[in-house]
Amino acid sequence: MSQKASIKVDWASHEAAKYACENWHYSGVIPVGKLVKVGAWEDGKYIGAVIFGRGANNNMLKPFGLKADQGCELVRIALTKHKTPVSKIMALAIKFLAKSNKGLKLIVSYADADQNHHGGIYQATNWIYSGLMNAGTMGAFIIRGKKTHPKSVHSKGVKQSIDEVRKHLDPNATVFYTKGKHRYLMPLDKQTKQNILELSKPYPKRTKEQASEDHSDLGGATPTCTLQSKASL
Repeated sequence: MSQKASIKVDWASHEAAKYACENWHYSGVIPVGKLVKVGAWEDGKYIGAVIFGRGANNNMLKPFGLKADQGCELVRIALTKHKTPVSKIMALAIKFLAKSNKGLKLIVSYADADQNHHGGIYQATNWIYSGLMNAGTMGAFIIRGKKTHPKSVHSKGVKQSIDEVRKHLDPNATVFYTKGKHRYLMPLDKQTKQNILELSKPYPKRTKEQASEDHSDLGGATPTCTLQSKASL
């Protein structure tokens, strides 16, 4: 019987977290905005990061009656090949984060249906499922064959409408309608859990396309990783 791997979590530098996202996550990028990066080491080797942030939606916490500093979004789980279950690494990262940010009451995370994700890792660790969000809405523009977020269009000084995009950027542009994102909630105290239990819905089932779902894009070399000092959201 093989010996269990030793796993440790600690603060990771921006450079180490960025490397993990660019090399070991399907998105290939680290999120923008203020982030808290929790690194993971297995048998002393850096294997990636679990990253928390404010999220892209400024109103993310309003439905739960919480202030902006009382919750956060789990925005990335970017890991290379490892022996420790992802669920354990995520749980250790959440515990580590909560211990250093006493005011946190809720963590929100999303499983992207456009990537054929249904949230199996959250189901395995007993997150509360609150439904599929924004299905059928405009998720992006397809400009010159590339999916482009509406915010990127706005940053170019173009209004976020297909007519304006076709006029200024690509006459053949089309709209990408999203399948939505499955929203999962992890309360960090009993009162918050009690408050959001009424939002609980049955977990979505995994389809054949989702059978190979993973939160990491495995492969690549292992970087030299440095720690950073205590971080807060």
